[in-house]
Amino acid sequence: MDHRDSDTGNAWSEEQRLEEEVVATPVAEDMEQLWANQVQECRSFRRGDVVDGVVARVDRDGVLVDIGSKSEGLIPGHELQGESAGLLKVGDEVLVYVLQPEDHEGRVILSLDRARAERGWRSLQRNLDEGEIFEAPVIDYNKGGLIVSIEGVRGFVPSSQIASIRFSSSEQTLDEKLVQLKGQTLKLKVVELNRKRNRLILSEKLAVQEWRSQMKEKLLQELLAGETRSGRVTSICNFGAFVDLGGIDGLVHLSELSWERVKHPKDVVKVGDDVTVVVLSIDQESQRVALSLRKAQPEPWSMAVDRYYVGQLVTGTITKLTPFGAFARVEEGIEGLIHISELDERRIGHPKEVIKEGEVLTLRVVRFEPERRRLGLSLKQALQDAPQEQPDVVGGDAPGIVYVSESKQSDEVTSSRSSEQPEFAVDHEEAPLPSEDDQVAIQAGQQQLPSLPPSPDPVSSSEE
Repeated sequence: MDHRDSDTGNAWSEEQRLEEEVVATPVAEDMEQLWANQVQECRSFRRGDVVDGVVARVDRDGVLVDIGSKSEGLIPGHELQGESAGLLKVGDEVLVYVLQPEDHEGRVILSLDRARAERGWRSLQRNLDEGEIFEAPVIDYNKGGLIVSIEGVRGFVPSSQIASIRFSSSEQTLDEKLVQLKGQTLKLKVVELNRKRNRLILSEKLAVQEWRSQMKEKLLQELLAGETRSGRVTSICNFGAFVDLGGIDGLVHLSELSWERVKHPKDVVKVGDDVTVVVLSIDQESQRVALSLRKAQPEPWSMAVDRYYVGQLVTGTITKLTPFGAFARVEEGIEGLIHISELDERRIGHPKEVIKEGEVLTLRVVRFEPERRRLGLSLKQALQDAPQEQPDVVGGDAPGIVYVSESKQSDEVTSSRSSEQPEFAVDHEEAPLPSEDDQVAIQAGQQQLPSLPPSPDPVSSSEE
């Protein structure tokens, strides 16, 4: 009896154990899930919380977002910007801001714009901590500076921190300079950030200085002599203009601004002009770059070969008077020398006795060497038969002027008078040079050389 009872008890215990094993696991899992659901349902939010969610539905009344609460959150239609409403679709992950923990229907009211601003503040704090440079568009301006937008956060750039102003015309007022920057994108750095006061101060100058420092080393390694680059004129001085190549300023010397003779850089370029230049040289040690503006343009003399010939009559404008003659511009980019011996039949002490700067004259070509950029002109030979011939009108729209050193040109023209061009020569035996006293008297207009013929009327009428 006892043995049977013992066997029966053991069998019952084994059966009960197996039954408990079968039931225990599902029951435990169901309890864990139930507890998790209860925790989720009990999750509460406060105004100002920023949470991640998934778009559950999009309709004209707003967007329902699953944020893990007992009910879905709602982004009202008036909280949506046009572009956001069009881009959101079911399944999208979004960052939302809690405006109201619960409305009368038990829903959490959310905002995308506030969340975007929150993300912007976080990003700006990171930029401030790490000293990063970022870009932002200019959306407005006031009398003190520019207003920019960074991921929904409005920041202020004081006028003293705007580097782009120096690229504008100095004749403009501050308001005119600021309004031109509206819509442009600036490089910026955070100077001051205070979320409690909703204060964000930015600087373009600091960002540009750091960016240029980074780019300068790179450009010095990349630049090659002879290559063409685009840049912007940043400043002008008496000896040339500085051009920003995107991180380093190069100098365009006065002599490299134009093929034409230039008195001051402002006659050719102004601050803010976008220009194309040719790199002349790069000094790695001093970190200086020499540029040329004229070499990026066609050379006038290369196009003048077929337009001029010896004996041709042309019209020229006197540009400069020197003791040995006068320079005349026959077209944009082509300038020739009228030697003093070719100004008048009589001997003169200085070109100003017969011509003046700015005067337009008919001249004869007596020497033309385009490969050496030499053009010899004569006034007296043009006057000998001016009524029978008309001057040729030669290209008045050439891009520039090749300017040849006056002293060098004078030496070469003078040396060629006796060998290459006899018409330049003066017979010194027949017409000896006057003495010093005579030269003084001639220049004063008190004495005429009796051995020389009187000057023709056209020339004498232009004497000073």
